Amino acid sequence: MLDIYSRYVVGWRVEHRESAEPATDFIATAITQGGGRPRVVHADRGPSMTSGDVAALLTERQITRSHSRPKVSNDNPYSEAAFKTLKYCPAFPERFGGIDDARAFCEAFFTYYNHEHRHSGIGLHTPASVHFGTATAIRAQRAVTLDAAYQASPGRFRKRPNPPALPAQAWINDPDKREKQVQSN
Repeated sequence: MLDIYSRYVVGWRVEHRESAEPATDFIATAITQGGGRPRVVHADRGPSMTSGDVAALLTERQITRSHSRPKVSNDNPYSEAAFKTLKYCPAFPERFGGIDDARAFCEAFFTYYNHEHRHSGIGLHTPASVHFGTATAIRAQRAVTLDAAYQASPGRFRKRPNPPALPAQAWINDPDKREKQVQSN
């Protein structure tokens, strides 16, 4: 489960097979450990994500469900980007020896992904920095460093450098926009 604003992986799980019960448990745990109640959970249309158990959990917690378009496997660019980073990681094995190996790999990978991997879409910060609110201070320090470099050697630059901005927000199927579209029709 990915917080799309910060790209922080709030939870992950490797199972032998997909089913509603572990999916419901996973989602409940990820929401609890994620540090807040999301407004929306976006998921594919797989049987676990569309199950009554998952629907009941999200309804009980007053979380809006959002699903990918039917028969569209790449409708979540944030998750697709995270999966590509995972699968193209140089350490990603051709085969895992078993489920414990897959879990161990994911534990190491997602720790790296959250705390070391820098994303261009979030101002070259780590997901943890954005998720836990330290990105603004880090960006301010980057601005001081860039300004000092500019002051020391303005000829190196075509214009005064600024650190990349943080995004204002991130959505898949923004519920406020959908509501406005429904009201205008």
